[in-house]
Amino acid sequence: MSTTTRQETDPSGPHVADSHDLLRVHGARENNLKNIDVEIPKRRLTVFTGVSGSGKSSLVFATIAAESRRMINETYSAFLQGFMPTQARPDVDVLEGLTTAIIVDQERMGANPRSTVGTATDANALLRILFSRLGEPHVGSPQAFSFNVASISGAGAVTFEKGGKKVKERRDFNITGGMCPKCEGTGRVTDFDLTQLFDDSKSLNEEALTIPGYTMSGWQGRLLRGVGLDLEKPIRDYTPAEMDDLLYKEPTKIKVEGVNLTYEGVIPKIQKSMLSKDREAMQPHIRAFVDRAITFTSCPECGGTRLSEAARLSKINGTSIADACAMQINELAEWVRGLDEPSVGPLLTTLGETLDSFVEIGLGYLSLDRPAGTLSGGEAQRTKMIRHLGSALTDVTYVFDEPTIGLHPHDIDRMNDLLLRLRDKGNTVLVVEHKPETIAIGDHVVDLGPGAGTAGGELVFQGSVEGLRDSGTITGRHLDDRASLKESVRASTGALEIRGARQNNLQDVDVDVPTGVLTVVTGVAGSGKSSLIHGNLAGRDGVIVIDQAGIKGSRRSNPATYTGLLEPIRKSFAKINGVKPALFSANSEGACPTCNGAGVIYTELGVMETVATTCEECEGKRFQAAVLEYKLGGKDISEVLAMSVAQAEEFFGAGEARTPAAHKILDRLADVGLGYLTLGQPLTTLSGGERQRLKLATHMGEKGGVYVLDEPTTGLHLADVEQLLGLLDRLVDSGKSVIVIEHHQAVMAHADWIIDLGPGAGHDGGRIVFEGTPADLVADPSTLTGEHLADYIG
Repeated sequence: MSTTTRQETDPSGPHVADSHDLLRVHGARENNLKNIDVEIPKRRLTVFTGVSGSGKSSLVFATIAAESRRMINETYSAFLQGFMPTQARPDVDVLEGLTTAIIVDQERMGANPRSTVGTATDANALLRILFSRLGEPHVGSPQAFSFNVASISGAGAVTFEKGGKKVKERRDFNITGGMCPKCEGTGRVTDFDLTQLFDDSKSLNEEALTIPGYTMSGWQGRLLRGVGLDLEKPIRDYTPAEMDDLLYKEPTKIKVEGVNLTYEGVIPKIQKSMLSKDREAMQPHIRAFVDRAITFTSCPECGGTRLSEAARLSKINGTSIADACAMQINELAEWVRGLDEPSVGPLLTTLGETLDSFVEIGLGYLSLDRPAGTLSGGEAQRTKMIRHLGSALTDVTYVFDEPTIGLHPHDIDRMNDLLLRLRDKGNTVLVVEHKPETIAIGDHVVDLGPGAGTAGGELVFQGSVEGLRDSGTITGRHLDDRASLKESVRASTGALEIRGARQNNLQDVDVDVPTGVLTVVTGVAGSGKSSLIHGNLAGRDGVIVIDQAGIKGSRRSNPATYTGLLEPIRKSFAKINGVKPALFSANSEGACPTCNGAGVIYTELGVMETVATTCEECEGKRFQAAVLEYKLGGKDISEVLAMSVAQAEEFFGAGEARTPAAHKILDRLADVGLGYLTLGQPLTTLSGGERQRLKLATHMGEKGGVYVLDEPTTGLHLADVEQLLGLLDRLVDSGKSVIVIEHHQAVMAHADWIIDLGPGAGHDGGRIVFEGTPADLVADPSTLTGEHLADYIG
């Protein structure tokens, strides 16, 4: 054995272990990939480009990263694997040279009301240790500064063996936590508007309670009957004691119809069932009720800091941990550097480096007490990056999904530096990206195309950035695109007034947002754009806001069900075949009985992972065989759901299948650049940009005069941006006012009016630094946006 090794390794040449410098993918067929072979250099930065839907995510996330994750999961015991997300082997022949993949995506951070920027990174943990060592007066261990740990004390008898005898002793214990006892560490207290909980002129039997899910015919009604309240008397005639029982009663055991149940007042019940969830995670009707009936105010006891009085009184150089968490991170970094305490030297160094990472990545304007659920997708992605920058791991594969999202051109340079730093530590960095500034720093480029959906999935180019420019692919042709300013801009028809805006970092801003034109609101990340627009225009009559929040949908939901497109299609099928429409729904009567219309059968294997297999009865088509006998224009319902939007648009536009109601929705989907999506593709597989454009298409039919779009160029290829601008123009020309929060220079150049916020982020932002036409901004580039726009137009 040793002789062969000696022959293979030439002592003067490199070691054979160093020769594995390629990540090879052969025969990738995941989603729309057409059996492609790619070789990616390791320890280099590779950028994946191509139009939306060309297969970039299928290659990077669903093939390379998914297989790496799956193989790591297989190293755990079968018992543990049962609790992990299940991953089938990707559809690929060979994957060689894989390393551990770390995915840094744009999923919003956990919507837990207790999670803050500080708890999501290691910064809070380090600060707590610092204050427990140096804080005066000393209040306890690091958990005495944690708003997630409650203070408890108690006493009890402990039995133990001593000298062969059992001895009982009384022991006291206490845990000192930092949680504010009034708001339980959430920083907010709730006030209930009682008029929104019940109609006091009615009795309980007349359904006086107006809370979702409370009906006298359900369990809630039985509980109210069982607790002994007068159900016939109007609520306004209740005695104080009866009112207390209805609203505030602590959980009490009662017997109803021979069954032991627990009754508690309406308000504690709402607090447990509804208010323990984050607002974003609520169902729409519950969210509407909470918004209407409950006001959240800063906790009067802790002033919104979430911390107990003892934790707030312990200080270092006059600064408490609450003050430190409320500082802007760039200021906190300065404060930490000013502490000269050799006893905690290593801790101060680590904390300083963590805080400096925030500043370098362009998040110095955040504070550690900012709730994690309020971060945008781009901010969440960059917050996750901070964990990895200080990581000691090397030779891993970092996978980024459009890291420039939500970044002003000024911030993109910083992001590029970070990607290069990760590469220079000896890691393989894979980036899915559309912005030319980031494509330009790639050591290697993989371009997929030529089109989207079924027209994509092929490798159209791989090589250097220079090679891409000369390749003639869509990306290559558009890489050096520059926008030109419009010859003339539209005149506004009126204005939406904003007066004295002070949300977050806004500094008493007054601004008139013109109507009847295309207005672009811009400024560096954290300058206050979203606070200004979402905080002051959302919720006004006729204003439709289209953001990138996830669409709540199961794997049964798809573009056809979400947009309401399936309704007219089912009716057309039913009418022409003389049967009822419910047959053409996979969630209703037409569903395949074996898989209940899911198309796949899930086999639970106890402690092993759940296995999904295509249903043999319907072959994944989701419908009963009898339903597939009914045709419309020569196609059955499963064939229609397998069509792309573009094919369906043609199909429902003319001939026997002509359905104007369906054609109208398909038109809008094609308009927003989703022509490649198939009608039956599960919503769970869509990217953030695709979700937003799907919402846009759905809302375009609504009766609203003002559209607010939050970064609609997310996930759009340079070539698709032109199509989006055309769509925005058509909206404005049809009499709508369009307000776009955007960083893309092509959109800025196309605007009729620009509102630029800044000059910096956080405390340094929150002011209007420019209002006017793009031409005026370029003529006198006094702001960061002006400089970058002037450069871009060249």
